[in-house]
Amino acid sequence: MPCTLDDILKAYQLLVKGIESDAENDEERAYGGIIRAAKGKLVESIARHMVEIAWHNLGGDESRLSLERKTIRIPINPAYIDKIKSEEVKAHIKANISDYFYGFKTDIHVSIDEKLVMGIECKAYAENAMLKRILVDFTLLKSVFPNAKCALLQLESQLTGDYSQPLKSVIYGSPSTHTLLSYFDVELNIITLLEGERKVDEPIHDPKYYKELKKEALEKGIKTMEKLLQEYA
Repeated sequence: MPCTLDDILKAYQLLVKGIESDAENDEERAYGGIIRAAKGKLVESIARHMVEIAWHNLGGDESRLSLERKTIRIPINPAYIDKIKSEEVKAHIKANISDYFYGFKTDIHVSIDEKLVMGIECKAYAENAMLKRILVDFTLLKSVFPNAKCALLQLESQLTGDYSQPLKSVIYGSPSTHTLLSYFDVELNIITLLEGERKVDEPIHDPKYYKELKKEALEKGIKTMEKLLQEYA
């Protein structure tokens, strides 16, 4: 059995409220680095639990699901080799073609029956400069797994528009984000967990700006994951 929504909510509350004091008491690491690392691991943990709950809700066999994060080998694009002007360089690459790949991972790899079916990027927050990198990463992923689903799970949104209103029945997004999405052949499912646009000077680990993680936002995010995984159940 996966953990419950209440378990996730409690863990979020304990971790976010405790990040500030942990960072202040640790003399070995930079203050900001501790906070970023803690938030990053928190979002990844929440994502894993949401996937497990979604798969359980679909009646999926637990033994078929794997979240093991293996390196994906992205091979060099043959069309690129053909465009190389230097015949010596071209010949060298072709003679050593097995060495020409890029080792790639997303934050969460969701595999069913040992086949990767979804990649999830996990962010404490995302803004559009980050989104460009995420879309490039998912483009690489889909070059090897063309049918893989792609999701971004973020605590807060800095994408503008209404991504920061996760409880709305319809989220229209933002002009800048949709414009970026229009240049990539990636259907990106954006899941936001906390309400309110992220503000740089109002960090949620500061008690004055703490944001509640609502069960309704988790439930909606899990429903999205159920739809993405439904065909494999």
